[in-house]
Amino acid sequence: MEYSMKKLIKIMNSSIIRCCGWLLILTVFNSVSALQTAHLLESPNKEHKVEIFIRQINQIEFKIYYKNKSILTVSEPDFLFENGKKLSKQSRTVNLPKPVPYEVRNSWTPVFGERNTIPENYNETVLELQGLLKIILRAYNEGIAFCYEFETRENETLKIAEELTKFSFSDDYPCWTTYSAQGVYQKVPVSKMKKDCERPLLFQIPDGPAFALGEARLVDFARMRFQPVSGEKNTIAAQLAGNVEISGTGKPFRSPWRFIMIADSPGRLLEQNYMVLNLNDPCSLADTSWIKPGKIIREGTLTTKGGKTCVDFAAERGLQYVEFDAGWYGQEHDDASDARVVNLDPKRSKGPLDLQEVIKYADSKNIGIIVYVNQRALTRQFNEILPLYKNWGIKGIKFGFVNVGSQQATRWLFNAVKKCAEYKLMVDIHDEYRDTGWSRTLPNLMTVEGVRGNEEMPPPELNVVLPMTRSLCGFADYTPCWYHHRIKTSQAHQLALPIVVYSPWTFLFWYDNPDMFQGEPELDLWKELPTVWDETKVLIDNIPNTVAIARRNGTHWYVGILNAGEKRTILLPIDSLFKTGKSYKIIRYTDEDLDGNGKKILSVEINNETVPIPNCAEIPLRSNGGAVLKISEHIHDN
Repeated sequence: MEYSMKKLIKIMNSSIIRCCGWLLILTVFNSVSALQTAHLLESPNKEHKVEIFIRQINQIEFKIYYKNKSILTVSEPDFLFENGKKLSKQSRTVNLPKPVPYEVRNSWTPVFGERNTIPENYNETVLELQGLLKIILRAYNEGIAFCYEFETRENETLKIAEELTKFSFSDDYPCWTTYSAQGVYQKVPVSKMKKDCERPLLFQIPDGPAFALGEARLVDFARMRFQPVSGEKNTIAAQLAGNVEISGTGKPFRSPWRFIMIADSPGRLLEQNYMVLNLNDPCSLADTSWIKPGKIIREGTLTTKGGKTCVDFAAERGLQYVEFDAGWYGQEHDDASDARVVNLDPKRSKGPLDLQEVIKYADSKNIGIIVYVNQRALTRQFNEILPLYKNWGIKGIKFGFVNVGSQQATRWLFNAVKKCAEYKLMVDIHDEYRDTGWSRTLPNLMTVEGVRGNEEMPPPELNVVLPMTRSLCGFADYTPCWYHHRIKTSQAHQLALPIVVYSPWTFLFWYDNPDMFQGEPELDLWKELPTVWDETKVLIDNIPNTVAIARRNGTHWYVGILNAGEKRTILLPIDSLFKTGKSYKIIRYTDEDLDGNGKKILSVEINNETVPIPNCAEIPLRSNGGAVLKISEHIHDN
């Protein structure tokens, strides 16, 4: 009897263990199933996809695909407060996106741009961390973007110390890094990237697509750059330039967008860089008729005579503006300098300067005057100088040495450009600032620097790299030169730069002056050259060796070609620009050879021909040289 009872207890215990085991297995299975919740978001053209995985409240991932190829994974979309707590830790549930996404199928016409019509097509879904944060995801035909929307309560301030967003790659992909907005780019594997890496950040997958990570609609937040993640292979993270404070108003607060632009090649990325504009709010100005793109010459002597000479040169050579640079109101870095009056810096000016007389003279020639103002004077006297400059007849302001990075600096800059629009003043932002696309909202922002242009006389290789890196976020004030002895490229290379590097306000002859002009016929190209375009195509994107960009204005195509390093001959695929069976007039601007002593010849050879458009044009390029083609349909005389 005792034996039978022990046996029965053993059997019962065994059954309980088995039941508990099955229960445990089922629990684990159900938990895994719940932790692997996935949602798919596709672009309208089905080329870009995002798989959203919710493993648990603080483990959300976005897996991004292009043409069914895995590109990268975004993880830890979260923020760290000043008190050391994560935002996601304060939420208990995640509301899954709706099965049917919000759809936009649209196009719009910019005030100016690299193209006259911009498509805007995307699908959007929202992932909600209940009561605290929403993650808005968009799948565009050009790539993927996401931003954060914070729920705020009145009289409560959120203080963010860090953004934790991470980007992980399946391999050690090469990328083009620089660590300042005016820096030089280097191609390195992602494992070699350092802190403070500038955006946009271009990656090239071997035998695969290219993609770029960047930031859009930065208007009231700390700037984002990128940094490596210690201990995590092939992973980088967002790096904010300071803390962020979100004041509670009871209304949602949106962060800037983080975007992943993806295409078959770097050139295709440039062709679709309008994605950055699409991530910004529509134009907020009721009247934009006073906003005028154009070409500019800097007046270097800061004198009445020099100003009038530049006005005459501008009127004769097809420029639209003359800019008075630093020194017209005193030493720009001195807080005592007053931007409300002309008070010349003796180290910069050859004086005297009657600015009012120059403005009146310029008006008679239909030339606008732009003035430079340093951040010091802007900060102290901003509200005073705007109505004053409007009364003077000034057309625009070039902001110098602006503060960049912090939330306070970002907010000030956006509001300053907005305030300028109230007085019908256009703006050029110089030094370390890079565009994030809000010129769509405030199109009186005509250009920004944030580029190592001819103020620094960069090597030719950098000029070839810039269109596929820096230009992915928008316009850049490069400041081409013509005569200066420090130029490191050929003349045809310089001639092509205003085509290759887009800027609605284009400064030409940066270190030059009108007295240097020798009537060079090739400079007639700059005289007629537009600064805004109806269409843009990249014909060659062989960085860092050669780049060729075609831009159309009306019925004319202008093709700018830059070469770096050794001389080479390229086959330029221009047949894609035109209809077959037509004859076209082609004007070629190419470098002349060096003389027998190896000295650089300033002039450019011009060839004019009318031919049926070939599949490819053969273009010889000298070392560090360039070329320009102007192509238009040949109209036969009756």
